[in-house]
Amino acid sequence: MMKEAIYHRAMSPFVYKYDRETIHIRFHTKRGDIESVDLIWNDPYDWHSEDPAMWNFDPDKPSYWRTYETPMEKIGFDDAYDYWFISIKPPFRRLRYGFRLNDGQETAVYTEKGWFEEKPLDDTGYYFCVPFINPIDIFHAPSWVKDTVWYQIFPDRFANGDASLNPKETLPWNSTEPTITNFFGGDFQGVIDHIDHLVELGITGIYFCPIFKATTNHKYDTLDYMEIDPQFGTKEKFKELVDLLHENGIKVMLDAVFNHIGYHHPWFQDVVENGPSSEYRDWFYLRDFPVVTEPKPNYDTFAFEKNMPKINTEHPELKAYLLDVARYWVEEFGIDGWRLDVANEVDHAFWRDFRKAVKQANPEAYILGEIWHDSQPWLQGDQFDAVMNYPFTNASLNYFALDRTTASEFRNELTRVEMMNTMNVNEVTFNLIDSHDTPRALTRAKGHKGKFKLLMTSMLTYTGSPCIYYGDEIGLEGEQDPGCRRCMPWDEAEEDRNLFRYIQKLIQLRKDHPVLANAGSYRFNLVDDANNAVIIERCTKDETYLVYFNNSDSTSKLSPLGYRGAAYDLLHDRDLESLEIELAPFSAAILKLK
Repeated sequence: MMKEAIYHRAMSPFVYKYDRETIHIRFHTKRGDIESVDLIWNDPYDWHSEDPAMWNFDPDKPSYWRTYETPMEKIGFDDAYDYWFISIKPPFRRLRYGFRLNDGQETAVYTEKGWFEEKPLDDTGYYFCVPFINPIDIFHAPSWVKDTVWYQIFPDRFANGDASLNPKETLPWNSTEPTITNFFGGDFQGVIDHIDHLVELGITGIYFCPIFKATTNHKYDTLDYMEIDPQFGTKEKFKELVDLLHENGIKVMLDAVFNHIGYHHPWFQDVVENGPSSEYRDWFYLRDFPVVTEPKPNYDTFAFEKNMPKINTEHPELKAYLLDVARYWVEEFGIDGWRLDVANEVDHAFWRDFRKAVKQANPEAYILGEIWHDSQPWLQGDQFDAVMNYPFTNASLNYFALDRTTASEFRNELTRVEMMNTMNVNEVTFNLIDSHDTPRALTRAKGHKGKFKLLMTSMLTYTGSPCIYYGDEIGLEGEQDPGCRRCMPWDEAEEDRNLFRYIQKLIQLRKDHPVLANAGSYRFNLVDDANNAVIIERCTKDETYLVYFNNSDSTSKLSPLGYRGAAYDLLHDRDLESLEIELAPFSAAILKLK
C-alpha cells in the first residue's frame, strides 16, 4: 500500500457541504494501488452506545462503539491518482470520519492523526471533523445558471444599429480586418435588431464585454463606471435592451474592471497634474512623483500597460464608490450578473464586500470572476459564484483542436479539472472554448469544422454553464486579439448555416435532456488511444446517456464498457439496435439508452 501517495484534509474541495443535509467527501489514492475504500463515520457525540446489536464490539472497552462503514465510489482517475467519492447525510448534520483502505493484501485505517491497523476506539479526536452544517456556510449560487447557455458579445463588433452614434472615424461595417484601435460602430440597437438570431439559436444569457465610458474599442480602460459609452447608446436604450432580452428569456451579465481604470480617467489625471498633493494619490499604487510612463510606468498597472493604472480597492472612499457601482446597475437596470475582469489581482476583502452588496441588491445575481488558474480561494461561498473555466478550455483545445494530447491525456486533464472545485461550483462554472482574449476555436482547429463540432459537443454536454463567443455559431474565425474581435458579418453568404443548425440542436438537446447538463454524473466510460476516441457516460438513477466522440480521421466502431442493448441517437434522430456504432471521422453521437 503506497501510503505516502494518500492525502486528505477536512476542507474544500476534499470535503464540503453540498446542501443543508449533505456532505460530499473526496479521497485520493495512487492510481491502481487500492482496491476499495470505506468511509468510517458517525456523529461525533454518538460513537458510544449501550445497545450492542448490529454495531462493532470491542470486548476490551467498557462500552460498545457505534460506527458506520460505507463503501466509497471510485469516480475517476488520471495518470497519478484514483479519485474516490461519497455523499453522506449525517442525521444530526455533524460528522466525524476516517477511511479504511484495502489493497488486496492488507487493510489500514487513515485518520486526521495518521495511520492505524484498526480504527481507534478510545477517542473521536483521531478522526476528521465536519463540526456542523451551518446553512450560511453552504456554497450557494443562482440555480438558473445551471440551465443557462451564454453568448458573449463584444459590443463594437456585433451589429451597428444606429449610425448616428458612430465614433469619429468609424469604418464601414466589416469593411476591413480589425485592429487594436479601429471602430466599427456596434451598439445596443444592433443587439436589439438581432435578438431573433439569439432566440433562434437558443441562447438564454448574454455576457457583454464592457459598455462603460472609455476611449478604446474594447472599453477595458474605464473612464466612468456610472455612464454608458455614447457609442453604444443611452441608459434609456440600455434599459430597453435589458427589458427586451428578459422578455425573450435571456439574462444579462455586464463586464466590470475593478482592478484598474483608464489612464485618462479624471482621478488619475488629477494625480498626473497635481502629484503628491492630489486628493486621489492614495487611490493608486504610486512609487514616486512625477508620474512617468516610459520606459516603464512608475505606478502599478495591469501587466505593464501604462494606459491601465491599477486602483487601490482597500481605500475606503474608492471602495465605497465601487460598491455603489455594483449595486447601481443591478438595482436600476435589472442586470442579472457581473463578470469581473482580472479578478485575481483584487484583494479578497473587497470581493467579500462586493458579494454582500450585489446579493443585497439581488440574491440571485451571478458573480463570475476572470481567473485562469486554480481558483479555490475565491470559491468558498464568500466571494464568487464561479470563474471562467479556462482549465476546461485548455484541456478541450489540446485534445480536439491542437492534437497535443491523447484520449487518455484528455481524460486525465478533464478529471483534474473536475476535482479542482466542488460539485456545486462545477454546476455553475462558466465553460468556454474561446473568447475575446484568445484565438477563435475554429482557427485553433485550423478551420476544421469536424474538430470544431467536437469541441462544441464536448462543451454543450459538460457540467456547468457553457458560453458561445459571438460568431462561432456561423463559423467565424480569427487569430489572437485583434483578429478574434472581427465584425459579425450578417451576410448569409458568409455564414455556415449547417454549423448554426448543429449548435442549435446541441443547445436544444441540453435543454430537453437535463442529464446532459447538470442533472447527472459525468464519467469517462471508454478511452481508446488507438482510435483516438472517448465515450462519456451521463447518468441519473433513472436514465443513462452516452456521448461518443471519434476524434480521428478514420471511421471508428465504438462500444461502451458495461452496457448492452438499444438506444436512440438524439443527435442524428435514429433508432439503434446496438450500442456498438460506427462513427464517421471527427464526429459525435449522443445516445439515450432504451
